[in-house]
Order: sequence, then structure tokens, then C-alpha cells
Amino acid sequence: MKKLFLTSAGFTNNKISDKFLAELIKPVSESSILIVAYAQNSDEEFYVNQSKTEIEQLGFKTILILNMHQPFNVSSLAQPDVVYVCGGNTFAILNKLRETRLDQFIIENVNKGSIYVGVSAGSIIAGPSIEIAGWGSEGDKNDIGLSDLKGFNLANVAVLPHFHEELKNEVEG
Repeated sequence: MKKLFLTSAGFTNNKISDKFLAELIKPVSESSILIVAYAQNSDEEFYVNQSKTEIEQLGFKTILILNMHQPFNVSSLAQPDVVYVCGGNTFAILNKLRETRLDQFIIENVNKGSIYVGVSAGSIIAGPSIEIAGWGSEGDKNDIGLSDLKGFNLANVAVLPHFHEELKNEVEG
């Protein structure tokens, strides 16, 4: 059975982090986590570093941060206990995951037992489609013209991670 944590803001909520830690097979200090990010500017780097700090505070010692903005070799990656996909522009992130073939690595490893943690865009990508990412006035812009909007299909629902009541009319209409 796949284990997914689809969040809007990672482990900022103690109830989520407690549930997550209870799902680890090994003690947190012995578990490995792969943080996948596409940080293209200092604002996005800030959020990646914030995620790393949260993960360190949970007790992880083996943390690999993979910024898809920099070159890497996907075939050199070992199966992590946890795959943590950061937020940003959902269309750009999914496109980069496909270009690097990291999408296949993530799906295969989650199907083999790695826990998937999605943060914002990472949560949307886990679903069957990322179309919802562009909904409403606060939605992501598909500036890259991504036409294949299929997600990882790890979950059979689409997640709108930052929904609030003021968006209700926009996203329902």
C-alpha cells in the first residue's frame, strides 16, 4: 500500500508530522529522505531551506536535496525511505521531473515502499492530473505551455492545497 502525505505546507502542523513519523519503518535517525526541488530563485531557495530545517528538526540525519535546476544523474540515486517533493510552479516542476526522468524514479520508489510527501505543487503532482493547479486567481500560470497534464497518479484525487473560502466561487465555476 502506498503511503502519501499531501500537504499545503509540509510539516508545519504537528498532527501531520506525528502521523508521518509513525509511518516510518525505521527510526527517523536511520531513515533517508530525498528532497526534490526546482528552486530557480532566492525566494524558492528559502522555502527549500525551510523544508530542510523542518526535516532536520524531525530527526532525519540522511538528507539529500536534489535541486533540479542543477545537473544530476538520476541513475546514481538509491531508493530513499521518503521522497519529499517541494512546491513552486506545478507546471514547471512536473515538466522538469519528466525532462530529468526523476518522475519515473519517484513513481517506482513509491510503488516499492518509499513514503511520498508532497508540499503544495508536490501534492498536486501526486494526483491523476495537475489541471487543478491553474484554477482560480491564485492558480499557477502555465507559462511553459505544458500540454500533458497527467500527474503521477499515486492518488486518485486532485488536491487543491491552498484552498480557502474566498476561492470557492472561482474554483466551482
